[in-house]
Amino acid sequence: MEGGRPEAQDHPPENGFTPLERAAPRLLPHIDGCVLPSLGGFGKHQKQLVVLTWIPALFIGFSQFSDYFLLAQPNGTCLQPLGNDSNWTLPSSPPAAVSTSGAPALQLNGTGEGNGLLCACKEWRLELQTGLSQNVVTKWNLVCDSAWKVHIAKFSLLVGSIFGYLVMGVMADWFGRHPVLILSVFFMLVFGLTVAFSVNVTMFSTLRFFEGFCLAGLALSLYVLRIELCLPGWRFSMTMVASFLKVGGQLLMPGVAALCRHWPNRDDWQVLQIVIISPFVLMLPYIWIFPESLRWLLATQHYRRSKAMMLRIARKNQVDMTTEPSGVLTELEQELHKKPQRTCIVKMMSTRNLWKNIVVLCVNSLTGYGIHHCFSRSMMDPEAQPTALCHADYYTMAGIAVATCLALCPAVGLMGRRGGLLTFMIITALASLLQLGLLNLIGKYSLRHDTVLRDTLNRKFSVAFSIIGMFSSHAVSTLSIFFCAEITPTVIRGGGLGLVLASAGFGMLTAPIMELHNQKGYFLHHVIFACCTLLCIICLLLLPEPRGQPLPESLADGETFTRQTLLHPGEQHLLLAKYDKDYSRVHDTPLHLTATGGATVAAATALAAVPASYAFATGGEVIGNCAVANGV
Repeated sequence: MEGGRPEAQDHPPENGFTPLERAAPRLLPHIDGCVLPSLGGFGKHQKQLVVLTWIPALFIGFSQFSDYFLLAQPNGTCLQPLGNDSNWTLPSSPPAAVSTSGAPALQLNGTGEGNGLLCACKEWRLELQTGLSQNVVTKWNLVCDSAWKVHIAKFSLLVGSIFGYLVMGVMADWFGRHPVLILSVFFMLVFGLTVAFSVNVTMFSTLRFFEGFCLAGLALSLYVLRIELCLPGWRFSMTMVASFLKVGGQLLMPGVAALCRHWPNRDDWQVLQIVIISPFVLMLPYIWIFPESLRWLLATQHYRRSKAMMLRIARKNQVDMTTEPSGVLTELEQELHKKPQRTCIVKMMSTRNLWKNIVVLCVNSLTGYGIHHCFSRSMMDPEAQPTALCHADYYTMAGIAVATCLALCPAVGLMGRRGGLLTFMIITALASLLQLGLLNLIGKYSLRHDTVLRDTLNRKFSVAFSIIGMFSSHAVSTLSIFFCAEITPTVIRGGGLGLVLASAGFGMLTAPIMELHNQKGYFLHHVIFACCTLLCIICLLLLPEPRGQPLPESLADGETFTRQTLLHPGEQHLLLAKYDKDYSRVHDTPLHLTATGGATVAAATALAAVPASYAFATGGEVIGNCAVANGV
């Protein structure tokens, strides 16, 4: 072999026809191998743009975790009970429900109907333990019969995010990443600031839906832009920096909420909402300073815009394109006459391999976020004091998120994307099954005569398994999203990533749904997700390993990402299997049929004679030639 191409072999023409000449390999489809190296690789310009995608990650963290403060359940004291002149305090310990923020709920059941005795009150004194002195719940007395409105308000942000991921992902593929980014920033400011001036909970919930919609578009477009700016060796590290910043927003949120207390002429929750939305004003200059994705422009054949951007990138990276040896710019000049071609995510259904990979990652993302709530629910100590419970659980979850990001870096570096995802999913399944099964065995066979010691032991094991499960399930969710961004072709990357992120949103939606039903069916909920982890372990074995591989650009490229075989670990096969063709009956073809259909049969026979490995050989040859031309 020379230059990655198989040695040519002289074969006699089959059926009397001469095979067609192979077209010269193109350079433009090989963006990671040819185009970006010719522009300076991951140069100064790309690094500056990646930094610009990191900055909003902190603000996104603020918005995504704002529900823990805006909708936190307070402690309640009845100042004027019905039929009784004495004050009494609503108990915050069980059987009261517990919210996801760690604060005890006022009502005895999550439906908001409450206990008639405890809710028979004319006037409440509601006290928060989450940094604010007043929030949405205390503003409009969303307790007892009105408590269900709190759950609807929690639904609104998540449901808006789910729709946002789906719609904005398709728009990012159709119109480009940059328009979706700017549109999301603008309407995020409009709806986010309007939320602070809501006059009732209905208005608040409606505006939060649209805020979540825009927040999803913003997060998705930044994620895709960051991935498409990087060469293979930089993609994961650059993504993890953004994840650290997002977790940093989660850690800083209690301090931000504490700074928003007791502002004159404004309720605390209004000030907090304005504070977490206002920083997005800094993204308005992105209209001019942040360009469209060059990778998307080339993949969709926007060649005229691509040429101008390539010259701009080369100038900022101090690369002289006039002496560019690989011929990328020359080939681009020859393609300027072509019209742009866009692709919708619906076309994914016409593939045989790609859609299965995306469905597997959707199920993984759904399972990871869904079972994460099961573990966080099991970790909460129902006997702890409200203040300690709230802050301890919130910071525990944030600390687990930090530990997950720290562990992902070496784990993925050692085991790869698929190996890391499989490992963390196995840990999640083991933690879930041990929590569901082992604790029952401990209670049945161990320390049966010492109830207090038995319960203490069960509690410690439950907390330990919950922490391990939260750690591993968070890693599964994070890695599933990144995995999807790597194996989905550029032409539908926004839609594919939107599907996986929307699945993650459905997983997170299980938390307020369980609260609404006062955790009824919680055990069955956990069992279902535990079974899903076992299913995911099997399906993960079918996924490819994208580490070090160039991003696929077209649907055809996406189909080449298949699982590596055991016999040839370094080789990936095409989607279509190779079949040995039987030419034993070719001589029986009548001459008059050959004469009338000569041209058609000639073309078909010649195309069929092309080896299945030609695509890979050609791709390897192109990338090898580009590397030599660029001095790599």
